[in-house]
Amino acid sequence: MATGKRFKKASEGLNPETYYPLGEAVKLVKSRATAKFDETIEVSLNLNIDPRKSEQNLRGTVMLPSGTGKTLRVAVFAKGARAEEAKAAGADIVGAEDLAEKVQGGQIEFDRAIATPDMMGIVGRLGKVLGPRGLMPNPKLGTVTPNVTEAVKAAKGGQVEYRTEKAGIIHAGVGKASFTEEAIAANIRAFVGAITRSRPTGIKGAFIRRVSLSSTMGPGVKLELTSLA
Repeated sequence: MATGKRFKKASEGLNPETYYPLGEAVKLVKSRATAKFDETIEVSLNLNIDPRKSEQNLRGTVMLPSGTGKTLRVAVFAKGARAEEAKAAGADIVGAEDLAEKVQGGQIEFDRAIATPDMMGIVGRLGKVLGPRGLMPNPKLGTVTPNVTEAVKAAKGGQVEYRTEKAGIIHAGVGKASFTEEAIAANIRAFVGAITRSRPTGIKGAFIRRVSLSSTMGPGVKLELTSLA
């Protein structure tokens, strides 16, 4: 079925102006995820913020209780005992100057990068390569840390990163269509709750303007904000 026809069929019975309770929204999105692959379930939040202001340019991580359904390849920039810890924790790639050289040469075979603080002199030079891909280790995200064991396990165990995009929008994958409705709903509540707690001071009026849910190939469904509490 052509993409356009599939999308049209998946949109049947949905009112784009209706705000659905969380449980009903999850059921609607799951039932319309009919692609031949396991579609990602995505949540999108439209926030009452100005991303041009540094204090309102939100960025952070959230641990999803049901996991993401995606296996992340994790690279760790570390030496000595920290490198051994990273390997023991399940890091896919561990290295120092050798890893930096590979990255500089275009070999980026990972989805998340973690670095110990003493490695940032080397990793810092990779900003132009890793930055545009959203892979640059950052202390605010917990990816520049001496505790590589905890960071690797978090990355492997269901942690997702988020950052504000233009027009004050934040979105993230919160599971797979194969997840149970309960698992998806739990992840959505955890993600929205974390964003709610990150509300910058000085914001007047409602912080979250709108929340919508969709699958990779499916239509968006608006969520009733009161059902997310």
